[in-house]
Amino acid sequence: MKIPMLLATADEMRKIGITPVPEGKRVSAALQLLDQYRSFARQLSVMLESCTGCGACAQACHSYRGTDDHHNIPAARAGLMRRVYKRHFTWLGKALGIVGGAPQLDAQTLESWIDYFYQCTVCRRCATFCPLGIDTGEIVLAGRNILSQLGIAPSFMVTIARNELGAGNNTGIPQPAVLDSCAFLEQELRDETGLDIPIPVDKPDSDLLYLPSSSELFSNVETLMGAAKLFHALGVNWTISTTMLEAANYGFLFNLELMKEFNQRMRDTAARVGATTVVVGECGHGWRVARMCSEGANGPLPFNLVNVLDFMAERLSDLALRKLPLRATLHDSCNHARGTGLVDAPRRIMSACVEEFVEMSPNREKNFCCGGGSGLLMEEMLEIRMKLGKMKGEQIRRLLPLDYVAVACASCKAQLPLVLGHYGMEEVRSGGVIDLMGKALQLNRL
Repeated sequence: MKIPMLLATADEMRKIGITPVPEGKRVSAALQLLDQYRSFARQLSVMLESCTGCGACAQACHSYRGTDDHHNIPAARAGLMRRVYKRHFTWLGKALGIVGGAPQLDAQTLESWIDYFYQCTVCRRCATFCPLGIDTGEIVLAGRNILSQLGIAPSFMVTIARNELGAGNNTGIPQPAVLDSCAFLEQELRDETGLDIPIPVDKPDSDLLYLPSSSELFSNVETLMGAAKLFHALGVNWTISTTMLEAANYGFLFNLELMKEFNQRMRDTAARVGATTVVVGECGHGWRVARMCSEGANGPLPFNLVNVLDFMAERLSDLALRKLPLRATLHDSCNHARGTGLVDAPRRIMSACVEEFVEMSPNREKNFCCGGGSGLLMEEMLEIRMKLGKMKGEQIRRLLPLDYVAVACASCKAQLPLVLGHYGMEEVRSGGVIDLMGKALQLNRL
C-alpha cells in the first residue's frame, strides 16, 4: 500500500544536520549503511537470519489486521530488508546471487522501505508472539535510520526533531509563551481549588525536574495541572524547564544521532536546575528512550530517573484520593508495557481513583497499539492511522458502556479520540492517568 506521507525536503534535512545523498548514489550508500548498522547492532543480523516464516506474527499485528496488506505482516515487512541482507551479506547470497532468488538492493526496494517501515508503529507486539522473540520493530527502526541518513524522512518528524533541538520541545514553543501558559494554568488551578498552586519554570535549586509532553501546555493541560496539584500536595521542590520542555525524543524514531543529542539535553537541563531526580511525564516512547537508551547513548546517569506513574503510585498513601464515579479502562502504551514493563503502577492509580476499573482484553504487554505510535501522527496519514487503530477500537467497543479510557502517552492521547470518533464511540472520553489522579485528589483533606 502506497502511503501519502510527505517527505522532508533537502533543505529541511540539512537543518537537522543531515546532507542528503544524491539519488543516483543512494543504493550503494544504503548498502554501506546497512553494513555499518549490522556491525553496530549485532542483534539485527540475528533477527534477519532467524525468521522461519511461521506466521505467528500475522494475527498479532494491528497494522496487518487493519490494512489487510500482506507486506504489513511483520515477517513480510522485515523481509524487505532480510532479502537485501541475505543477498549482500551472507556467503550463500553472495555465491548464488540473483540466481538464488535474492534480488539486489535497488531504488524500488528503497521505496518499499519508506512505504512499509512507516506503516509500522514499532509497537513490538510481534516480538511478544514470535516463538523466537524476533523484534520486527527493531528492524523497522534500523531501516528508518538508514533512510534518514540517505536524506529520506517524514517532513512531520523532521520538523519536530528540529523544534526539539532548537526550542527544547516538539512544537517550538518559545520561553515567553511557556511562561504565559503556565501563568494561565496557575490561574485555572486557583479558580478550581482556591489555592495558589505553582507551576515553577526554570527554578534553580530544584530537587526534581519534571519532563512533561509539551502538549500539556495547550491540548493536554489537565495532565500538567494534575501533576502540579500532586506535587503541591506532596510538598515536592520541583520545576519544569524551558530548555527541555519535552519528554518525547523523536530522534529515536528515525535517527539515532538526533536521539543522542536530545538525550544529552536532559542531563544538561537537570544539572542547570540542580535536580537530583528527573521524572518523565506521560510519553510512551519518551520514557522508553530515557529508561532504556540513556546510558548507551551518553553514559551513566548522574540523577535518579523515574516515570511519573511509578513516582505517584509509590505515594498513594500520602494522598487523599476519592473514587470518581466513572467506569474506566486503561490503554497500555506499547512503549510502557512492552518497552519497559510499566504495567502495575497505572493500575494501582486507576483502582484508587475510579469506582469501576475494567480491563481491556488483551491487556498489559499483549495489548493492541492505538495506531498512532512511532511518530505517525501526521495529518496526511489519517486514513491509514484509522485502519491501524481498528483493533484498538474493537477492544474498547467490547467494554461499552464506558465513560473513560485512560492513557499515559501523548501520542495515544492525540490518536485515541480520533479512533473513538471514527468507530462510532464519540461518547467515550479519553485522557491521562495523571489527569484522573489530579481530579480525584482532595486537597482540602491534606
